[in-house]
Amino acid sequence: MHFIFRRHLMTAATTLACALVPIVSLAQDDYPSRPITLIIPFPPGGTADGFTRPLAQALGKRLGQPVVVENRPGANGSIGTTAASQKPADGYTILYGTAGTLVVNPYLYPDISYDTERDFQPVTITHQMPNVLVVGSDTPYKTVGDVIAEAKAHPDRLSYASAGVGNSMHLAAEGFLAATGTKMVHVPYKGGADAVNDILGGRVPLMFNNLPAIVKLVTSGKMRALAVADTKRSPLLPDVPTMAEAGVPGFNDMVWAGLLVHKNTDTRIVNKLSTEIRAVLQDPEFSSPQKAIGYEIVGSTPEAFARQLKHDKENIGTLLTRIGLRK
Repeated sequence: MHFIFRRHLMTAATTLACALVPIVSLAQDDYPSRPITLIIPFPPGGTADGFTRPLAQALGKRLGQPVVVENRPGANGSIGTTAASQKPADGYTILYGTAGTLVVNPYLYPDISYDTERDFQPVTITHQMPNVLVVGSDTPYKTVGDVIAEAKAHPDRLSYASAGVGNSMHLAAEGFLAATGTKMVHVPYKGGADAVNDILGGRVPLMFNNLPAIVKLVTSGKMRALAVADTKRSPLLPDVPTMAEAGVPGFNDMVWAGLLVHKNTDTRIVNKLSTEIRAVLQDPEFSSPQKAIGYEIVGSTPEAFARQLKHDKENIGTLLTRIGLRK
């Protein structure tokens, strides 16, 4: 009797499992059936917003559901990234991620509550942009050589601004100091806008910043760009040399950003998002205005994004150890 009941129970369970397969499959094929949230772990109005909000709008049109941008700033991007890691693995939360939030923060904050590899599935690297060495227009520095000469003649007299410890601006500057054998004082701010304001106000002489954030300030004469940390000159600043041309060979600093979902998200959803996002990135209606202000469109595969994360984890870890931010 017990055997017969057990056999009937197993048959019922099997029947139920089989019945659920088409339902689950239908749920994935139906994706998305409601609005999607895209979390940006930075304040509104920055370079992240400038690229991602138009992308979200265009992606929503392709998917047939709104993609709602939600800024969740704080703790160098950790608050928003943590929030994304705690959402369900259903594809309805997308995270805007950078090397700072995904690679640097786990090194800087050992007690951080998310783990990039454990919690997130890369979808695509959306874009990249070079960092540019800029100085205030009232400073005496006309070339990279001028800055290096001053820093060598008076170690730790020069200061540089950044958007915070471990930010891409900070790491670019530290890479530059290592490449040139110089020392400067780091002045971290709560965000890039505050740092730029103090450059414009003459309170700090120089900084590295993303090209889209400073291109208009440079072309209007409010800032002076000394070099682009890229292997080629920017078409937006054709008279500004590369670092190699300015006398610092081998120093390149490209900043990337990308989109991710929860690690356990169904592969079909990941692939659909990757395909649709890359279609938006390749559309001239979206890409042309972005290129015009300094963003370089990428549109990688999830696999290429995963390789980038692995590469940066190794290299940035080495840099953080050298400058004393990683034990």
